[in-house]
Amino acid sequence: MQTVQTMRAMLFEGLPGELSEHALPVPTPGPGQLLLRVRTCGVCRTDLHVVDGELDSPRRPVVPGHEIVGIVEELGAGAQRFTLGQRVGVPWLGSSCGRCAWCTSGRENLCPQAQFTGYTLDGGYAEYALADERFCFALPDNYDDLEAAPLLCAGLIGYRALKMAGEARRLGIYGFGAAAHLVAQVALHQGRSVHAFTRPGDAAAQAFALRLGAAWAGGSDEPAPQPLDAALIFAPVGALVPAALRAVVPGGAVVCAGIHMSEIPAFPYSILWGERSLRSVANLTRADGEEFLRIAAGFKLHTEVTERPLADARQALDDLRAGRQVGAAVLRCSHR
Repeated sequence: MQTVQTMRAMLFEGLPGELSEHALPVPTPGPGQLLLRVRTCGVCRTDLHVVDGELDSPRRPVVPGHEIVGIVEELGAGAQRFTLGQRVGVPWLGSSCGRCAWCTSGRENLCPQAQFTGYTLDGGYAEYALADERFCFALPDNYDDLEAAPLLCAGLIGYRALKMAGEARRLGIYGFGAAAHLVAQVALHQGRSVHAFTRPGDAAAQAFALRLGAAWAGGSDEPAPQPLDAALIFAPVGALVPAALRAVVPGGAVVCAGIHMSEIPAFPYSILWGERSLRSVANLTRADGEEFLRIAAGFKLHTEVTERPLADARQALDDLRAGRQVGAAVLRCSHR
């Protein structure tokens, strides 16, 4: 009798805040799927929302993680976009129906039947993972496995949020973590100025923003040093919405870039008036990914990374929850 091969995986079984290590069977790829040996997986704030029970209806149990860098180990029937041994990246959007009004108009990120890596599909906090080859990306060679992982959500979602800011030249970024430190570099590369708003008193994050080239860095409880053309909110704090609206000029935009946010307090219409806009970012499209990864290949983004072993996933989430993480945490899932 053939022995079933097993893998180490971190599993969220439904109890908020709990994540535990298990030995699970290595999955078998179905039609159009890849079996990936996971090299690294980034730790994203969305993973924290899943594990803390702040998102509706995750699959339970589920392996979190959606910033996956892996090596193709096996091809499912009909899979042909990638070759055995090739390095690929897996993002949050794991699949969409391809038929609905959103999918057929280039808005597959809004597909009501979409599936999401590490949420409704098992993700990358494991030694192996499955992925639909149509939703995987070839990765630029100028990033190693640790550097590449944050590009796959922090980078992609940050870039989609930046595009929603239009041609804004003076940009405010609220919450200076994994996504913000990447999008800030893209914005600076495009000739914009960046103003970083961190947790009040977070001197480390403010110093980090200034090292990356921000024109100003301070607490989110401080007023902007000059009027902003647009603001991107990455911190899941609803109270930042009226603060950002007050900071942007007439015609400016406030973009909420997280999948979850605490309740937004009531605010006077006067701070929205003047053709200011308030909008959210939902997920990503494959076109976003291809566009952003071309940019990342063209100039080297500095990804500030803290490497952790797979078994430390829960501690990495604890550090992110407590605001102790500067830049991005990345799990080393295998060394082969």
